[in-house]
Amino acid sequence: MTEKFDYDVLYIGAGHGTFDGAMPLAANGYKVAVVEADKIGGTCPNWGCNAKIALDLPAQLLETQKRLRNIVKGDLSIDWTQNMLNKHKVIDSIPNAIEGGLNAFGIDVIKGYGKLTDGHTVDVDGKSYTADKIVIATGLRPHRLDVPGKEMAHDSKDFLNIDELPVHIAIIGAGYIAMEFASIANAAGSEVTVIMHGDRALRGFNGEYVEAVVNDLKEKGVTFVENAEVQEFHEEKCKTTIELSNNRQVFTDYILDATGRIPNVENIGLDEVGVKYDKKNGIEVNDHLQTSVDSIYASGDVAATGQPRLTPTAMFESQYLTRLFTGETKDAIDFPAIPSVVFTSPRIAQVGVSVEEAKNSDDYTVEEHDMTADWYRSITNEEIAKRAYIFDKEHHLVGATEVSNEADSVIDSILPAVALKLDKAQINKIVHLFPTIGSDAWQHL
Repeated sequence: MTEKFDYDVLYIGAGHGTFDGAMPLAANGYKVAVVEADKIGGTCPNWGCNAKIALDLPAQLLETQKRLRNIVKGDLSIDWTQNMLNKHKVIDSIPNAIEGGLNAFGIDVIKGYGKLTDGHTVDVDGKSYTADKIVIATGLRPHRLDVPGKEMAHDSKDFLNIDELPVHIAIIGAGYIAMEFASIANAAGSEVTVIMHGDRALRGFNGEYVEAVVNDLKEKGVTFVENAEVQEFHEEKCKTTIELSNNRQVFTDYILDATGRIPNVENIGLDEVGVKYDKKNGIEVNDHLQTSVDSIYASGDVAATGQPRLTPTAMFESQYLTRLFTGETKDAIDFPAIPSVVFTSPRIAQVGVSVEEAKNSDDYTVEEHDMTADWYRSITNEEIAKRAYIFDKEHHLVGATEVSNEADSVIDSILPAVALKLDKAQINKIVHLFPTIGSDAWQHL
């Protein structure tokens, strides 16, 4: 290890783009530091995936009860206050737990705002720290609309900490966050209006399946306003008013700005040290996650890799950098097929080659299944359950997507077939637990 610098590797940011690699790096004898100005753990455990799922579970229980209403009797409802208290119970201890893990590996956790001053130095609130290599893992933050009255809107972090559920919520946007929070708020009893800039939600997912989710939400009472340009927020008649294009208005009690997320690239010294970046896409990296400055790397959502900006991606990148820094590999990063899921009700999950891509190519075949009549789905009275498998010319599974209440578990279960390109003979050697949703998914391969 180097004696020239304070640390072998210093990370700016303490999310999954950092700690999943920093801990094994320190375990290999490297001197490591992590700089963080906010909560240890980053977005996912504090204001993202973990917090969202904690709030979503009661909504899923309600959905199951509704499908089995002739068997499971009673009018169930979500107590939002208790739901939020439970979220805090399971989430609030995570930063200390992660910090404890970092400390246990001998990693220095430096609290404060980190800014690059040269290729080997980071200033943290006036004190300089040097490192042989620096990894920028500053993640993303919510995009905010720049319109009159913008201070009246809230972001995803605000919603995940709201103590009392408003009577009416207006959600601006139609991506992951907008659609997931619309599902949660609707199940919890709020009136929900989703304001869309275009005419299609969840553009990264199969259009047919998205339409099924949107129509289901409409049947549950969610209103969708399409092709709407937000012009202004203001108070009117004791309500918050959203002025839209074409003389349309939405009256609400709470505005959730879910118009996307943008990389944290400002005010961290990128311009000063010559790290190339784009305000929309993030920090430019090569196929070794190295920036335009040789000693500086980027990992996680802030890195412009072209991969889905998801927690598993950040984990994979962070762990790759550990192997690179320790000399375990010199190869370029080789991303596997990374799955993605939107936790609406029902869910949509996917991995690999998409249905749209496959149908526009002679290299693939698409097998589509309506599973509502399958015995496993009939037990739970699922009304929306469709799946598509994409095979290459050798009949290897190269893509899959599903819309159902168990879509996340199904796609997760068949990932080995996609990642390892298992052939039919190999698939037939696998024996599954039965009866399970996983065995149901594999029988169609």
